[in-house]
Parts: sequence; structure tokens; C-alpha cells
Amino acid sequence: MKKTFDLDTFAKTLTDKGYNRSFVTEEDYPDKIKRSIERFLEACKNGTDKPTIPNTLMLRTYLEWNGDHRPHTNCTIWVKWKNNAFDVQKMEVKRNDRFGHLLKKWELKNLTTERIPTVKEALAVVIEKPKEQITPSKRGFRI
Repeated sequence: MKKTFDLDTFAKTLTDKGYNRSFVTEEDYPDKIKRSIERFLEACKNGTDKPTIPNTLMLRTYLEWNGDHRPHTNCTIWVKWKNNAFDVQKMEVKRNDRFGHLLKKWELKNLTTERIPTVKEALAVVIEKPKEQITPSKRGFRI
């Protein structure tokens, strides 16, 4: 049986795994993870917003951002939400170049909140290590 979490425990679990940047919930409500979800749920309660996929929240954040002129890594997490219980279902990590072109993509399905990778683990998968450059030997005339 899958374990589900209340909002406080869910937010703390993800924050402990390194997901501590600002999030957007369903393309709006930018803030830290707990506050972003709270604001979205409040809008749902008021009838001003609703999830794109029933009983599923889509959370987005940057795992790495070094400015507009550098490659960046973003993450989308789909969270099952029912009766104020939250559990991660799917995760997608994308590495884009400075123009927004996809460099590498990593998708995880059938996840749970406990099995979600840490930010460092996710970044290690999509960021390629720089290749060692071999210095060319000096070429010249030998006597």
C-alpha cells in the first residue's frame, strides 16, 4: 500500500531532498512548495481555479539556474492529490541550453514521495561531465 502525506509532511519531505527553490503549481502561484500548493488549493476552494488533470497537481521548479546565458535544468512533478493527501506519481527532469533547446531528458514513472531522487541525484543524471581534453603533443622537427 502506498503511503500518502499531508501537505506539511509532503513539503518537508521534498525540501529535505533538496527541492527548496520556488515552485509554480498548475502554471501559477509562484512561491515555496507548501505556500504554492496552499494558494492553489485555496483558489480551487473558491472556484477560481481547478487542476488540469483531476486529482493531480503539476508542480514545476528549476533545479539549476545560472542565468539567461547558461544551460538550465527544470523539473516537473505530478502529484496525486485526494482528500488532502499527497503522493508523487511522475517526475520529469529536463536540461536545456541557453536557447531553450532540449539537451537531455529524464522521466521517472510510478514514483512515490519516498522514492523521489534528491536534487543532486537528478542533476547528476542530466548534466554531462565535461570531457577531458588531451593536450596535443608538440609537433616539430626533430633532429
